[in-house]
Amino acid sequence: MPSGFESLPHNFLTARVEDLVKWARRNSVWPATFGLACCAIEMMATGAAHYDLARFGMEVFRASPRQADLMIVAGRVSQKMAPVLRQVYDQMVEPKWVISMGVCASSGGMFNNYALVQGVDEVVPVDVYVPGCPPGPETLMHGILTLHDKIRSGELLQRRATSGGGAGVHIEQRDGAPEPVPAS
Repeated sequence: MPSGFESLPHNFLTARVEDLVKWARRNSVWPATFGLACCAIEMMATGAAHYDLARFGMEVFRASPRQADLMIVAGRVSQKMAPVLRQVYDQMVEPKWVISMGVCASSGGMFNNYALVQGVDEVVPVDVYVPGCPPGPETLMHGILTLHDKIRSGELLQRRATSGGGAGVHIEQRDGAPEPVPAS
């Protein structure tokens, strides 16, 4: 039977500093946009008034990587853009998170050629993969909320410590688009 502070229910007076830090990180994620193709339009729609990312503490998309801790890679990444993407990622503050938005960013999509990176995880470690072509704002918000939950639980930092890369959480599509049929 725990005694002392362990037996008290957690509230604002008895919360652990670690829990407060996780709460602050989760509620103040500031995205650095990396919109490269049609997915960027859906990402911009997510930040507009109808979907209102401000209720999650993400109302301002940062233009400077030094003020951001979340990179949303929206669209296909060319071989020429990959070093720039890596430089922006390296300039972001720690801890930093990456969301791969859309099938082109996640796996190269339908563009299987030498000019495009076949998955942004070859350049930066990805924490959450958001599926779709392009994924709608509902799917991106589901990915952001999944990221918030993983930040709150501390699971992402534990996965990074063991794998040395991103967490690689895959989510399901939420915007009513048909699911892809698996090849047989």
